[in-house]
Amino acid sequence: MLVTFKTDVGNISMFGDVALHMIKLMGHSETVPGAILAKDLPQALNQLNNALTKEKASPPNNEKDEEENTESKISLNQRATPLINLLAEAIDADCDLMWE
Repeated sequence: MLVTFKTDVGNISMFGDVALHMIKLMGHSETVPGAILAKDLPQALNQLNNALTKEKASPPNNEKDEEENTESKISLNQRATPLINLLAEAIDADCDLMWE
């Protein structure tokens, strides 16, 4: 499944599991479709950045997590970069974010 984040300034698509995780990190339920109003985007971006910082700083919980982190070539922070950029542009343009 793919989830597409849409704004008036552009769109991006992500694999469903990653997109749902990003939505949760922004403080919203993992419901598709969904939306965040323009006035709430700065808070959502701040929550996403804070959550990514915490996840980056926390060590793996067990050997399986450590093995998955070793095998994963693309970090969660790297996967979040296009969404972070889209949120920043949407904030500048004062437009809503929707996903489906």
